[in-house]
Amino acid sequence: MPGRLLKSPMSRKQSLLYIICVVILVYVLVYMPTPYMINGPGSADELKPIVSVTGGQNDEKGTFMLTTISVTYANTAMLIASLFDSNEEIVRKTIQSNRAEYEAEQLYYMSSSQSYAIAAAYKKAGIPYRVQPQYVFVVSVPDTNTTIHAGDKFVSIDGQSITSFEQLEQVLKTKKDGQQVKVVLERAGSQVTEQIGLTQFKDSQGQTRVGFGVSIGEVQKIAPEDARHEVNFANTNIGGPSAGLMFTLEIYNQLTAGDLTRGHRIAGTGTINPQGQVGEIGGVQHKVVAAQQAGATIFLVPQGNYADAKAQLSKMKSSMQLIPVSTLDDALKALDTLSTS
Repeated sequence: MPGRLLKSPMSRKQSLLYIICVVILVYVLVYMPTPYMINGPGSADELKPIVSVTGGQNDEKGTFMLTTISVTYANTAMLIASLFDSNEEIVRKTIQSNRAEYEAEQLYYMSSSQSYAIAAAYKKAGIPYRVQPQYVFVVSVPDTNTTIHAGDKFVSIDGQSITSFEQLEQVLKTKKDGQQVKVVLERAGSQVTEQIGLTQFKDSQGQTRVGFGVSIGEVQKIAPEDARHEVNFANTNIGGPSAGLMFTLEIYNQLTAGDLTRGHRIAGTGTINPQGQVGEIGGVQHKVVAAQQAGATIFLVPQGNYADAKAQLSKMKSSMQLIPVSTLDDALKALDTLSTS
């Protein structure tokens, strides 16, 4: 038509090239693995719905909260977006590439954290208890091992029941390097039987032993002599050892008269051992942000993490009170000075 320009349609070759470019771009942005993770603020979860003492006090006016970190296996799009978020941190992967192994490790840390918290609270409250081994399970395995999986629980070895480290060691002491043993494992709710050859290694004390060449953990139950002091934990998706201090405070609060919270929203973090010593954790800056977002007015932090937590509070211009502690006693003394809210 005179005076009118007509666009020539895109050739099939050009269309195919366009589609290929789009597919490659989507793969690079979304599906291509990267060697990085993104750490950021997680949640601040109230502990009263998570922890309960059978015959405990339930008159908290405030609340204790554990804090978490969000850990994401990053794709390229996430890495780009995180550059514009001051609360997110890009780190190289330092945890296992095997997700089942990572989850088994976190389960072990959380289980240990809960047991230590119960023991520390019982010890402070003067409540008699005993330690009962529950089961032994596989925390991590080398890449060359395809017979045993992370998360497997030992049921028996050559017909001998295994529920503790002690039982496992006693059985393995009678075995030799290269010897085949019949192992019954519990995996994903079902039992599997494997014939496994033992290997020789040196332990941390330099002694020669035989074993399976995997990392193993023991889950223990802290059982009070009086059933009214039984501690129960709700199932959560939270892993790791850093909730130990806050677990202990919630348990101790329910075991004893009065209300340690005095009406305040108290968040915090820190590992704990049965003697009540509080240990440092990683990513405290993210936990401070999570606590602020959840409306906490007080944050308990391990002494060794205080400087980083204080720097984050200053950056946020937050009025949240930061209390450094090294022991359970430090935390209790600080809470005892709080006014009623």
